[in-house]
Amino acid sequence: MKSIMSFNLDMKTIFISLVFGHIFTVILINAYRKHTVPDRSVNAFFLSKLIQAIAWALLIVRGVVPELLSIVLANTLLFVGAALETSALLMLQQVFSKRLKRLYLIGTVICIAGFALIYGLGVSEGARIVYASVATAMFLFYPVYYMTTDRAASTLKRLMGILYGIVALSLLLRAGAAIQLGDQVGLFTQGMYQSFSFIALYLIMILGNTGYVLLSKEQADAELLRIASYDEMTGVLNRRTFMVESRNMIHQLAMRQSQVSFILFDVDSYKTINDTYGHFTGDRVLQDMTDRLKERLSELTGERYIFGRYGGDEFAVLLPDVDEAKAGGIAEQLRLTVANSDSHVLPVPYTISLGVVSVQAQRNIQMNTLYELSDHALYNAKRAGKNQVAIYNQEQAEAAL
Repeated sequence: MKSIMSFNLDMKTIFISLVFGHIFTVILINAYRKHTVPDRSVNAFFLSKLIQAIAWALLIVRGVVPELLSIVLANTLLFVGAALETSALLMLQQVFSKRLKRLYLIGTVICIAGFALIYGLGVSEGARIVYASVATAMFLFYPVYYMTTDRAASTLKRLMGILYGIVALSLLLRAGAAIQLGDQVGLFTQGMYQSFSFIALYLIMILGNTGYVLLSKEQADAELLRIASYDEMTGVLNRRTFMVESRNMIHQLAMRQSQVSFILFDVDSYKTINDTYGHFTGDRVLQDMTDRLKERLSELTGERYIFGRYGGDEFAVLLPDVDEAKAGGIAEQLRLTVANSDSHVLPVPYTISLGVVSVQAQRNIQMNTLYELSDHALYNAKRAGKNQVAIYNQEQAEAAL
């Protein structure tokens, strides 16, 4: 009798620990939310932890309260909590589309209704374990698939995907064990499977709470890096980042003794556009131009380019492994892309002029020198009547380096 009482006390202690683990997470998230802009992902994760805490609290009082509360309602809340937690994870990664939201909603309703039905039919606890385990694992399938197959995924994201995959697999194994052993794998049945279940519950809680926090931090760091590296209005690299990435690229090209080309361009008569139509229209011109040129550059170079804003309406492109003839052709295609565009941003079309310089890559090349040489070519393009491409002589350029 003592051993049974001791076991029951340990069992309740574990459930209480789970409840407090989720409650502490709720408290910390609530403290964080007071000083931040409301976020759908954080709100969903907060709600999932609150619901899971209530569910485990109901399981603690099993045998004291009616089974409709300790079994049906508790499992209902666990389904909802699992759906919200995995939804929060997908929201955090900005892949929780409207279609996926509908699927999760429908899946949650089916899980709840199905569990209530099999309970109402009076099936065994083992059958309920099979159903609940498989249903909960279903919520993990897409997050696992996305985090492990996303080519741009970080090491942390891939590891999280693998760990969630292990959780899903353990749930399926528990379902398989329940098919073979029935009620022996229940949370309230003493034995090896109960100990395994307790360990799994702890790991799931730690994985969910810690993993979400780490992924949130990684996302926040990536956003800060984006803000620090990109021009907010046009979405291309800012001047500092463009120069850093270009220097690194030139050093790599120098080791291969390859060519590098630098294109500097701006909008013709941009001051007149601002003065005539206002700065809002001027900004729209720059946004329209960069959108068109990014797409065209990707087509022409296969994504091998560095594109940045030097300041005002002045932009630059670094082209690795591109000689003078090819650089001139690319510059001309960029000019035509803008000149032939049917833009609705302005009541009149706009054009660009471009200056090109191509040299043999050297480790000691100064970015300011490339800028000055291409700026000289750009000046020649303006003097020739604008909407032109001018190329700085390569021999003279290399002599100036």
